[in-house]
Amino acid sequence: MDFLPSFDQLLQYLTWRNILDVSLVTALFFNLLLLIQGTRAVQILFGVFVLAASYYLAVALELAALETALAQTFAFLPFLIIVLFQQEIRRALASFWRTPLLSGLSSNSLYTVVDDIVAATSALADRRIGALIVFERNEGLRDYIETGIVLDSRLSLDLLINLFTPDTPTHDGAVIIQGDRIAAATCFLPLTQNPELSKSFGTRHRAALGITEETDALAVVVSEETGAVSMTQRGLLERGLDPTQLRNLLFARLAMPRGEFDR
Repeated sequence: MDFLPSFDQLLQYLTWRNILDVSLVTALFFNLLLLIQGTRAVQILFGVFVLAASYYLAVALELAALETALAQTFAFLPFLIIVLFQQEIRRALASFWRTPLLSGLSSNSLYTVVDDIVAATSALADRRIGALIVFERNEGLRDYIETGIVLDSRLSLDLLINLFTPDTPTHDGAVIIQGDRIAAATCFLPLTQNPELSKSFGTRHRAALGITEETDALAVVVSEETGAVSMTQRGLLERGLDPTQLRNLLFARLAMPRGEFDR
């Protein structure tokens, strides 16, 4: 057992630099795992590990043809990873050093925001008035805010209803919320490119899905045709929500710590 290091030798490696080094690497990989948790990147990463295992098996069994084919594949692997993981990489770079805006609100403030949103969407749904409300979370939405009319106003029930009232300049487009304030109205959002999405969905629903695919935002949609209320996050759509369901989902998702749902 002489090959095992002694306790004194182990202590020599426990310098503050080594401890810091290991801690940073651990934190990096932990956050990368949180980043891809629950996304298609998990399956892609699993496929990469299968290819790597197959390569080492081919080398061990001296399977020359398979070894050569996999070696050629690995030569292009870095480029494939960038293409396949471009959305996750963009999200990771955008979210570094950011903190959740809404999670910084007190419970009372969050309840007030959620109650105003639920009341506004219920009133708009009853009148069949379309609406799209987007909540900024960890990733900033400044690029989208600048496409609309900047308001920076305190969020209120009356203001929300007025913004979406037909024949007003702010009826079309999205309202973006930062914390307990309305940052802007009539904002243009990216439309989802999901080919499996039903053609029955209009521009509002496609924009709600698009912004939540591109960022970690949360969006609430009121259908102008049916009055149905939906919520989207991480490219997932939850339809036909009643006021109680919407209130519970909003408070749960907006109060949820970073990484537990959207990562």
